[in-house]
Amino acid sequence: MKVSENLANINERIEKACERAGRKRGDIEIIAVTKYVSADRAQEALDAGIRHLGENRDDGLLEKYKTLGNRPVWHFIGTLQTRKVKNVIDKVSYIHSLDRLSLAEEIEKRAAKADKQMKCFIQVNVSGEESKHGMEPGQVLDFVHKMKDFPHILVVGLMTMAPLTDDQNTIRSTFRGLKQLQQEVESLHLDYAPCHELSMGMSNDFEIAVEEGATFVRIGTALVGSR
Repeated sequence: MKVSENLANINERIEKACERAGRKRGDIEIIAVTKYVSADRAQEALDAGIRHLGENRDDGLLEKYKTLGNRPVWHFIGTLQTRKVKNVIDKVSYIHSLDRLSLAEEIEKRAAKADKQMKCFIQVNVSGEESKHGMEPGQVLDFVHKMKDFPHILVVGLMTMAPLTDDQNTIRSTFRGLKQLQQEVESLHLDYAPCHELSMGMSNDFEIAVEEGATFVRIGTALVGSR
């Protein structure tokens, strides 16, 4: 199916979710997750009106960047190894997986060298699953305060992934937990961590994420397919 057709369907579903939650459609951005598709398919997403593309591996990002350049707003959404930061720092606008001090130190060093302030989401393992990356919710506030020593990092929000389950209550509880934590950080009114954004929701659960406050949803399969 064409990306434009998939996007029309997804937009309709987001609009209905916004209506249920009393939100504005304009408050939610779609990130097309293109890790499993070609640069041509990613270009099709851009042609359909998508502005934001997300990659979860540095090699996938670099390969598509050769073709697409800085036309899209690039998001790095996967686990980021410290040694790979140098490969993506000058190409992405957002990193969604800040989850440890050593990574913050490397981002700071590389962003300073690139003369940019990197917009970062702190990744939080709200569900507590061992298979998921991210810091524990109880660690977030202390970590945020440490970010005052990293002038080239701007904590724009929090990111999480819900469990892969059909239990909507479990999914909703995960997203609600992140929203509450985001509000806690936001209420501190820190210049270096405004934390207005929530990156949560994927192909199977983005409507619940929108209902619970997501501002960025990361959609791959339902939008651009898997191959």
